[in-house]
Amino acid sequence: MAMRRLVRSFFVAAKPIGSRCNIDCTYCYYLHKQGLLADDSASPITDGLLEEFIRQHVAGQDTDIIEFTWHGGEPTLLGLDFFRKVIRIQARHAGDKHIENDLQTNGLLLDDEWCEFLKENEFFVGLSIDGPKHLHDRYRVTRGGASTFDKVYSAARLLQRHNIPFSALAVVNAVNARHPEDVYRFLTEDLGCHYIQWSPCVEPRDFHAVAPGHWNQDSMPPVGSEAARPGRSTSVVTDWSVDPDDFGDFLCRTFDLWRENDLGRVYVNWFESAVGQWMNKPAQLCTMAETCGRCVALEKDGAVYSCDHFVYPEYQIGMLSKDGPQLADMVYSPEQRKFGCNKRDTLTDHCKKCDYRFACNGDCPKNRFTKSPDGQPGLSYLCPGLKRFFAHADPHLRQIAAQIRQLGDTSHLATPLR
Repeated sequence: MAMRRLVRSFFVAAKPIGSRCNIDCTYCYYLHKQGLLADDSASPITDGLLEEFIRQHVAGQDTDIIEFTWHGGEPTLLGLDFFRKVIRIQARHAGDKHIENDLQTNGLLLDDEWCEFLKENEFFVGLSIDGPKHLHDRYRVTRGGASTFDKVYSAARLLQRHNIPFSALAVVNAVNARHPEDVYRFLTEDLGCHYIQWSPCVEPRDFHAVAPGHWNQDSMPPVGSEAARPGRSTSVVTDWSVDPDDFGDFLCRTFDLWRENDLGRVYVNWFESAVGQWMNKPAQLCTMAETCGRCVALEKDGAVYSCDHFVYPEYQIGMLSKDGPQLADMVYSPEQRKFGCNKRDTLTDHCKKCDYRFACNGDCPKNRFTKSPDGQPGLSYLCPGLKRFFAHADPHLRQIAAQIRQLGDTSHLATPLR
């Protein structure tokens, strides 16, 4: 019997400028990498390494469409000439494959010239914005502590004037999580966003130095306890981390607004993924998938890590070079496969028995630092909030899924992100 060939497809969060940034977000999980990683210099990725990355990223995949995600730090600090160079290099190596580019940015440096380039080269933009001014400016400030909202808001309007598709990337934190309607209505009504991504802020107090999965299990707090909530003297998380109950409430209340007003018009990552999962389709969010490991991170010195949220020495899986192991070899290595399968294989018994395991799959391993009600270590910090959301959304998701099956297509749903 013939062996079925593995179709290789993966994503890379490329960080050509490393952790350098022009603002100083309180909750940033990346600025401290300047001192943690081997290369903490101010210099960006070299031209030779950039070309080798692009070549290997294209050559290593079996799909017709290759997506490049430019991340940071703040990638626009590299300047337009850097990205013009990227386009030229991609053209040399694309062959018969179609190249797509995504840029994640805080928006402060965007102007008409940037937008003309992004439009001409069909970039999709992820713009970080946490809601209206009083909520956005709570944690997203300049290095001098000043507001960034007006510049980000102007960047959004600039992208719209140039007809550049963009997604609002909102970090759901200790403050804006308590104002779900304000955040949702601002993004959909005031800003007119058609793509929204919720990203829960979950940071253990020792995240600067201790890698996920390397916590002291004996010191993990019971889920729902005072130590497993922000703002307490005993908290294992930072004060700006979202409270699990607040996150559940945030998802429930924004889901209701989306379902009642914007189903088919606005793409919200959590909700569209949930609809698919209620139809027995794969999760669109890696955090909700059964296994992970095909979304790696590339640092400016060529170091490759298991995941963007696992950029710690313990999770380096290789070093990009012309003559060494190729990028695809690293992604599909036994080491990285084990990393991805551990998401499934290390579930607590509490998770395995949960009615919503199919939808949550234990959440992202980086969040598994509490103990289950029966005392097992490794339960997601967000578990109470996630269960609350899934229980609330369940009947509505069943109804939406049934309607889609009856229609025989997904035309009423929003177009998913690239």
